[in-house]
Amino acid sequence: MKQPTSPITLPPQPDPAVQETSFEPDSSPMLSPHLNDEESAPNYGSVPRASPTSTPPPAPARALAPDLLRGLLMAFMALDHTSLMLRSWPHATAIDGENDSAPVHEWNRPAAYVIRTLTHLCAPGFTFLLGMGVVYFGRSRTSRPPDKRWTTGQLAWHFFVRALVLTAISTIMGLAVSGGKVWFLNMVLFSLAVDYLLAGLTWMAVAKTERLLAFALLKVLPLRKKDDVTEPLLPGPQPRLHGEEEMAPDVEIIRAADISWHIHNVFLAIGAAVTIWWNIWLSPTGGRCGVDPTPRLPGSDWIKIWFYPIMDERVKSGFPPLAWMSFAVLGLLYGRIILARAWSSKAITLGNALASLGFTLVFVFARIFHVGNLSEGCLSMAEHQQGGDQYLASVKSFFYLTKYPPDVAFWAFTMAGNHLLLALFGALPPLFASKVFHVLLVYGTSALFFYIVHILMLGALSLPVIALIGREVSDPFTKQPVRGVDQLWGFFFSWGMLLAILYPLCRWYGGFKKAKGPDSIWRFF
Repeated sequence: MKQPTSPITLPPQPDPAVQETSFEPDSSPMLSPHLNDEESAPNYGSVPRASPTSTPPPAPARALAPDLLRGLLMAFMALDHTSLMLRSWPHATAIDGENDSAPVHEWNRPAAYVIRTLTHLCAPGFTFLLGMGVVYFGRSRTSRPPDKRWTTGQLAWHFFVRALVLTAISTIMGLAVSGGKVWFLNMVLFSLAVDYLLAGLTWMAVAKTERLLAFALLKVLPLRKKDDVTEPLLPGPQPRLHGEEEMAPDVEIIRAADISWHIHNVFLAIGAAVTIWWNIWLSPTGGRCGVDPTPRLPGSDWIKIWFYPIMDERVKSGFPPLAWMSFAVLGLLYGRIILARAWSSKAITLGNALASLGFTLVFVFARIFHVGNLSEGCLSMAEHQQGGDQYLASVKSFFYLTKYPPDVAFWAFTMAGNHLLLALFGALPPLFASKVFHVLLVYGTSALFFYIVHILMLGALSLPVIALIGREVSDPFTKQPVRGVDQLWGFFFSWGMLLAILYPLCRWYGGFKKAKGPDSIWRFF
C-alpha cells in the first residue's frame, strides 16, 4: 500500500510580515472542523473554517493575550532591575535566599518580598512564550505556498542564527556592564537563545515523526465499520480501494493523525516533567540544607554552565539553559494544542484557567508533601524556631521559592501565574484590551528591543536619581555600605519614569520593524 496523501491544500497564510513574535492563528482545514459562536469577532486563537472551494479567508487578527502577557512581564522585569540599579534592597525574597540549599535567616522587607514574587513570573513566562512562538513561526513558514515554503534547512538555520544573535548580544552587554571584567554574563538571554534553538529543533523533529507515525498507523489500524458510513470531515475519495493504489478514506487519515498527535503531546508532557525534575536530581544536596554536597556534574564550567548557576570571577551565569528548558517544552505543547483546531476564546480562557488550577495543585502538593523543593530544612526565621512544617509556618514561608536553579515548586507556581494571566487577558474583548492595555502591547511586541534599551536607560537614570535622593544602604551583593535609593516613592517614581521613556521608543521601533521584510534580522528585536 502506498503512502496516502491528503487531497487537502492549506489556505494561504497570514501576512508574511508577521514574525515569530506574533501569535497569529494558524490552522489547516483538516484541523478546523467548525466555527464557534463568536466567529464574527477577532478571537484569540480562533480561525474560520476553510473550504477547498471557497475563497481563502482574510488574514486573522493578531492574538492579543500572549502579547499582553509578554508586555506585562517586561514591565515586571523592569521593576526587578530597577531595584538592582538603585540598590534598593537584596535581590531575593529572603536575605541570601533563592539558591539551591541556601540557608536563610531573614526575610526581605515586605514590599521587596511582594515585588520579587511578582517578578518570578518573568523568566518562566518569557521561555514559555518562546516555545509557543516556535510553533506559530514554524507552522507559518511550512504552510506557505510551495514556492515560498521554508525547507528544513532554512528553519534550522533560522533557529541557529537567532540563538547566535541572542548569545552575541548577551556577551556584549555583559562586557559593557562589567567594564570588561566579566567575559561571559548570562542574565537570561543566553538561556533564551539555547532554549529557542532546542525548542526549534524539537518542533522540527516532532513534526517529522508525527507524520511518519501517522502513516505507520494507517497500515495497522483496523478499519472501523462505521468508517464506511460516516460522512468524512473533508472532501476526498470515499470508497476503500484495493490494490497498489489503495487510499484510505479521510476518516482513517484523520484518525491516524489524531492518534499520532496525542502520542507526541504525551511525550512532550513527559519531556517537560523530566527537564524540570533533573534540577532536583542534579542538586549536590538533593535540595536539603545540612547535607554534605555530592557533586553530580563534572567540575568544568564548560559542562556546568548548561545545568547549574555559575558565579566565577570571569563567568557569571544565573540562568543555565537546560535548567529552564522545561518552560520552553511546555510552550511547544501549548502552541500545538492552540493550533490543533479552531478553539473559541471562551474555550482557551477556560483551558488556561484549568491549567492554572492544575499547576496550583502541583505547587500545593510540593509544599505539603515536601516533594520537588530545593529548600528543604533551609528556613530558619523566627517563626521556624517552634519546629513543625517549615512551609506552613507562615505565608512567606509557603511562597518562598528557589529560582537558581528553578525547582518544581517554582515551576508550578510561576506557570500557574502565567496561565492565570493568559486566562484573564484572553477573557477581555479584543477591542477593549487593545485600547486599555495598548502600552503593554507596545512593550510586548518589541520585547528584545525593550530589554536592551531598558538596561542602558537604567544605567543612565540611576546615577542622577541616586545622587539626588540616595542615602547610605547595604549593597545587595557585596553587603558593603554604598549609596542607593531604598525609599518606595523614589523606587516607584524611577520605575514609572523608565516605562514612560521606553513607551515612545518601543512604539517607534515597532513601526520601524514592520517596515522591514518578513525575514529581516531586525525582526529578532
